[in-house]
Amino acid sequence: MNKSSKIIISLGVVAIAAVVGLAFWQNKAEKKENANPGQYDAFAQCFAQKNITMYGAEWCTHCQAQKKLFGDSFKYVPYIECPENTKLCLDKGIEGYPTWILQNGEKLVGEQTLEKLSQETSCAL
Repeated sequence: MNKSSKIIISLGVVAIAAVVGLAFWQNKAEKKENANPGQYDAFAQCFAQKNITMYGAEWCTHCQAQKKLFGDSFKYVPYIECPENTKLCLDKGIEGYPTWILQNGEKLVGEQTLEKLSQETSCAL
């Protein structure tokens, strides 16, 4: 094997190692960004028990960020997609996304922290 072949093989090995390392690092970073699967199940289920609903739209970036805070637990949050339920959202007075309507009828408009939602709903975080 000549010197140039060894260099090419070495560069190939380094490139493969770099790609694998980058993929591993990105996967690890994405997992840190999202809540652990099921981490907020009880919190989200409390919303359902108390009839607390989030109103939003799939295209709404703030709604997407709000959902992401819950991770896999968002499936338990009562949620209404307003473009598919226009009359209901108009009847509820939804003027912006996301909007949370609490048990007492109070509205929280805009993206909320989990801590704020816990405080306003009395659902344990």
